[in-house]
Amino acid sequence: MSFKEIKPEEWDKNPFEAIGKDWMLVTAGTEEHLNTMTASWGGVGVIWGKPSATAYVRQTRYTKEFIDNSEFFTLSFFDKSHRDALNLCGTVSGRDRDKIKEAGLTPMAVDKTAAFEEADVILVCRKQYHQYMNPEGFDVKENNAKWYADRDYHTMYIGSIEKILLKEA
Repeated sequence: MSFKEIKPEEWDKNPFEAIGKDWMLVTAGTEEHLNTMTASWGGVGVIWGKPSATAYVRQTRYTKEFIDNSEFFTLSFFDKSHRDALNLCGTVSGRDRDKIKEAGLTPMAVDKTAAFEEADVILVCRKQYHQYMNPEGFDVKENNAKWYADRDYHTMYIGSIEKILLKEA
């Protein structure tokens, strides 16, 4: 498949739908050595004068090791025909199984990181900032109780969107 680069303001997908409803894959590493995970938490906007995206990754996720050791990560969005693949990538650890192969996804090199040929849209993000979300930071304590009963807190990653790739028809 081929992709064309578009400007961030040309991406016309509703982020609440794309991230929260349709889900995305957060990926880091190289085409040969990568890991990915499904996410339904994240955002897009502007910070420090740059189009940016946020991704949230729990401490126990194998993908976190790849993001921590990389300068770049990608957020990949798919059409509904890939829902089973996204479900698999969100429930199976890449430490234990080759979930990318099992999901039928084809890794591809994108700049200094990796994404998937089957994606409809790929956001290539350069890490700008990360922060561990600790229990002391919760202003609404119910969120801590509801989402972190297991104490497996997320790290928030902010990446400048360096490129948006749109699959060509």
